[in-house]
Amino acid sequence: MSATGLDVFDKTLQTTNIWLGEIMEQHGPDRKLAWHMLSVVLRALRDRLPPEVAAHLGAELPLLVRGAYYDQFRPFHRPEKATRSVDEFLAIIADGLKDSRPVNPAEAAKSVFRVLARHIDLGQSAKVRDTLPKEIRALWPDSVGASE
Repeated sequence: MSATGLDVFDKTLQTTNIWLGEIMEQHGPDRKLAWHMLSVVLRALRDRLPPEVAAHLGAELPLLVRGAYYDQFRPFHRPEKATRSVDEFLAIIADGLKDSRPVNPAEAAKSVFRVLARHIDLGQSAKVRDTLPKEIRALWPDSVGASE
């Protein structure tokens, strides 16, 4: 029996819950925190990608997650200085997570990147990873299913 009456909504809820479950395995059983981490890291990632790569990544995301990913997206308003260092990237994540319980921003990024590497198309995952500066790329798992 359908929970929502629409298969597309049921599927996105199921997939989103799988993704949140994987984040909660690393950070504890707080679903709200897992959603917040997923949203913050995805937006930090999105804003560091060229618009066409960001759009292709967005197309790979479950419908519900895609909404959080595109929230406040302005594709033609790029930061004046692109975030190149891992410290700058993690500071953006830390700022986004400041209203939640303390979370290590590097661990948040690694958890979300691990979920992406497991669930999006392998070629798209590699394209996103390879677009990132080397320091930030180091947070991405080396292979699909990597668990460090």
